[in-house]
Amino acid sequence: MQEGRKGVPSLLSSQGECIASNITQLIGWTPLIELKNIAKKDGIAARLVGKIEPYQPLSSVKDRSALRLIEDAEERGLISPGITTLAGVTSGNLGIRVAFVAAQKGYKFIAVMPAKLSIDKQILLRYLGVEVILVDPALNGFKGLLDRVEQLKKDMENVFVIDQFTNPANPDAHFRWTGPEIWKDTAGKVDIFVAASGSGGTVTGVGRYLKMKNPSIKLICVEPAESAVISGGEPAFHNIQGIGPGFIPEILDRSQIDEIVTVTTQEAMDMARRLAREEGLLVGISSGANAAAILKVAAREENKGKMIVTMFSSGGERYLNSELFAQVKEECINISGGCSTL
Repeated sequence: MQEGRKGVPSLLSSQGECIASNITQLIGWTPLIELKNIAKKDGIAARLVGKIEPYQPLSSVKDRSALRLIEDAEERGLISPGITTLAGVTSGNLGIRVAFVAAQKGYKFIAVMPAKLSIDKQILLRYLGVEVILVDPALNGFKGLLDRVEQLKKDMENVFVIDQFTNPANPDAHFRWTGPEIWKDTAGKVDIFVAASGSGGTVTGVGRYLKMKNPSIKLICVEPAESAVISGGEPAFHNIQGIGPGFIPEILDRSQIDEIVTVTTQEAMDMARRLAREEGLLVGISSGANAAAILKVAAREENKGKMIVTMFSSGGERYLNSELFAQVKEECINISGGCSTL
């Protein structure tokens, strides 16, 4: 397979039929888009480029991580379909992606989740055939979730834990696939890569690949201003779903990060709304955080004329019942008794 062309391009380059053999074959390449309207409106002289991960089968960059985490375990002989039960702690984002890969490959998956998370994510997991175990987050916090997974391992045979925070296969997905795609599609012109850290997989894997190709490329990590743990701050509540877990993930390679930019929840949501209304891009809150960060970076005089690339990690539809859509939802409810589509 040509480097940077996993997924749909691999089908299109084949002779004869262009039919995927299964859903996982479609995980891979996504397009880049330049934010010309926002750059023009804000007087930005740099090139602002986003990678549209909603093009993945289940609309998230986590599709990549889920596939690689499972494939890596298969390659190492650690799991087998129909024998191994997959288990893991999830807020829903990775869990939903593990669920569809597991379904296609024939694995049972048990997701351990905080009880107060969005009902939407629980619905999607159960719809994909996942057994969902809810744990009260007030009981020992994140450790309580990990303890429940450990109990599963004691109670059941052949349980393999999917752990995106410690497993090197997570950043490997982005070193193998995402990084090469960005390098190829920018023709090697990328100057700065900006990405928020959740598990640390994207910023580590992409950063490692791009710096291997060109050591002068600058890598900027984004985290919530309210919980700037990587910057040395204390963990605290924030509402940028999917990033800033409140601890520094084991797989996050801080040695290659050149700078950390913080973004508030309000800045992230405001920018996600701008992306929708000014660029027609329906993306999630963490994508708004990334876009807010690249605007801060692009506004600097030294970055004039440079190409700054970031990730639009997920589609906006998953956030309909979140604060991101709260004002619009209220407006719809107040018009003629409400909006039936919501």
